[in-house]
Amino acid sequence: MRIGVLTGGGDCPGLNGVIRGVVRKGVKEYGYEFVGFRDGWKGPLEGLTMPLTLESTRGILPKGGTILGSSRTNPFKIENGVERIKENLEKMGIDALVAIGGEDTLGVATKLDALGVKVVGVPKTIDNDLNNTDYTFGFDTSVNIAMEAIDRLHTTAESHHRPIVVEVMGRHAGWIALHAGIAGGATAILIPEVKFSVDKVCDYVKSRFKDGFAPIIVVAEGAIPQDGDMIVKDGELDAFGHVKLSGIGDWLAKEIEAKTGLEARCAVLGHIQRGGTPSAFDRVLSTRFGVHAITAIHDGDFGKMVALHGTAIARVPLASATEKLKVVDPSLYAETEVFFG
Repeated sequence: MRIGVLTGGGDCPGLNGVIRGVVRKGVKEYGYEFVGFRDGWKGPLEGLTMPLTLESTRGILPKGGTILGSSRTNPFKIENGVERIKENLEKMGIDALVAIGGEDTLGVATKLDALGVKVVGVPKTIDNDLNNTDYTFGFDTSVNIAMEAIDRLHTTAESHHRPIVVEVMGRHAGWIALHAGIAGGATAILIPEVKFSVDKVCDYVKSRFKDGFAPIIVVAEGAIPQDGDMIVKDGELDAFGHVKLSGIGDWLAKEIEAKTGLEARCAVLGHIQRGGTPSAFDRVLSTRFGVHAITAIHDGDFGKMVALHGTAIARVPLASATEKLKVVDPSLYAETEVFFG
């Protein structure tokens, strides 16, 4: 068999681990040939490829990003996009695809599966918001990066006696904020699932100073104040209809300063959370996902996504990954509130 592999959407620590796992088992156990499609769905759309062999995938496990490149190309928004992909796959003799990505990439994969393209999905997102898998690779690395940043900012906040707002990624789900905030000993954690009161945040800030400490407020980029809306950079949409988020951290720091009289600062971690070498957990998970994805293809079990259920790798319907977002349960968030203030 000749198998195509692509990585789509935002870069994420662990992508290379999946590629390596797919190729290593596919070549050594099944004798398959692999074609890497460059830059997400743009690859099969425009015929952009690179060979994937044991040699070309050796040593890539600890590397961040993806050797295949990525993009947010949506073939369903391009004239004759789907037809071009199907023609290119047939022309290149591609028998099946391994699509590694998040909500948008796997959404495209689900539609192509319904149109007869043989595909197996692998869940990727630092946000951990894909449905029907306990964890996605990239999340653990991102949380650790955010936690380290929070640890460092604690010392600056204490030295200058000022509150610091740390803005982390999380458009509709607050998993990174929640985990990094707990691990980093945040004064308060603000997530998209629960609207927050600015006055209450200010009370937490003042309470922390009374105890002789400087507060760190962790806020997800998609968090919303009770009397406001999501703060966006501009009205521009990407190929999948998403607005660009920007500014909640800076806005909140200014509100805190205005309401408390305390000089506040904001640190936006942004794409730092996505870069660099993957953690041990993400290296193991991405490797296991890759091995199980190629096994699913070998078994002819298409239209599936590999997923982590407990400690086992399962196969679930590909469509189930994007049926709904996996968001933070309010009861889980409530557990953390005892540490606020």
